[in-house]
Amino acid sequence: MGETKKSGMSLDRLGLWIIVATVAGAVVGLLMGKPAHMFAPLGNLFMQLIKMVVVPLVLFSLIGGAAALGKSKSAGKIGLLTFVYYGVTTAVAVALGLAMSTIFTPGAGIDMATLESAAIHVDHMEESTQIPGFWETVTGFVPANPFKALVDGNILQIIVFAMFMGFAATFLEDEKKEFVLKFFNYLTELFIKVMTAIMYVAPIGVFCLMADATGTFGYTVLAKIGYLIVLYIIVLAVVTYGMIGGTVALFSKCTTYVKFFKAMWKVQVFAFSTASSMATLPLNMQTARTELGVSAETTSFALPLGATINMNGNAAYYAMAATFIAQMYGMDLSMPQYIAIIITSTLGAVGQAGVPGPTLLVVAVLVSAGIPIDALPILFGVDRIFDMLRTAVNITGDAACATIVDQFREEEA
Repeated sequence: MGETKKSGMSLDRLGLWIIVATVAGAVVGLLMGKPAHMFAPLGNLFMQLIKMVVVPLVLFSLIGGAAALGKSKSAGKIGLLTFVYYGVTTAVAVALGLAMSTIFTPGAGIDMATLESAAIHVDHMEESTQIPGFWETVTGFVPANPFKALVDGNILQIIVFAMFMGFAATFLEDEKKEFVLKFFNYLTELFIKVMTAIMYVAPIGVFCLMADATGTFGYTVLAKIGYLIVLYIIVLAVVTYGMIGGTVALFSKCTTYVKFFKAMWKVQVFAFSTASSMATLPLNMQTARTELGVSAETTSFALPLGATINMNGNAAYYAMAATFIAQMYGMDLSMPQYIAIIITSTLGAVGQAGVPGPTLLVVAVLVSAGIPIDALPILFGVDRIFDMLRTAVNITGDAACATIVDQFREEEA
């Protein structure tokens, strides 16, 4: 009990230091401008340390979580409800993003001539980011070689492999099953300890990442798409505090609306700073277990899965970016184009890795709807800003889902 309290207080202090580092990094970046890129190597080193732990943590926690859930009568129900929650909330986020950008037309009235200097060669992106067909997508989830998936860091394939391993373990004899469960749970705890050690240097890493981002992008590029950013923030606020918070208030039995967001603030700040759902996963898992009262089994299943496939913020961004660029070209989108944007945004969000980086999947959304991709580089310039915003929403949805589905967990007698 004392160790848990001590850990919780440490996390609170860490959250405060991360806020200080975020603000300080932004100020230093704006004051220094381009030279702030000197901080990039330390920021990249911090992210590399986190990525070092992510793949084994996802693998071991999902195997242990699936094996533990498999012991209960409710394993299928929890799995189904988890997928349904992620799917429905993502679809709602896409629809809301489309509605806002269609009504308020942030891309209208932009002089395309001003974008000539920002043009880059994007023809190769069109080929490399085509959305595969349905069966290609499904087949791509299953690793032909699980070890290659681990080496490549293919999180979707790792998740599929881990869930097969975990649920298969439930058919072993009791003694063997107990050994497997303890083995993978101990490994999960080990890697959480490693991640906790890395977290102590998080303020330094966050400072460097923020200084580099704000120093590189500054105000010039932000001014051109400030309207889109404001609309996007409004959409994410509705998704987070309206839809996600509403589901917690209505359906969660282990926490309340106020308690949920009070516990999640430091996780949201860290997600915003790192722009990585995977990097935030250990902190999110610890918060769900120690402060939101979610069982270890549900936490180990729902949160790693959500960090990969639950991308509400990404899906809304894809839809808004597509309509934004269409408006820049003066295009009137048809219903088939809207449908193509919705489907491709949802599929793209599911396949988007939970790590920060340029949103090249926007290209696939544009191509599917027949929207020119030449103006896309203007969004690449500030992708980090969008990435930080949407990641904070994604991880909030992961935790909310865990608090809701946990009530359906029933241990066998």
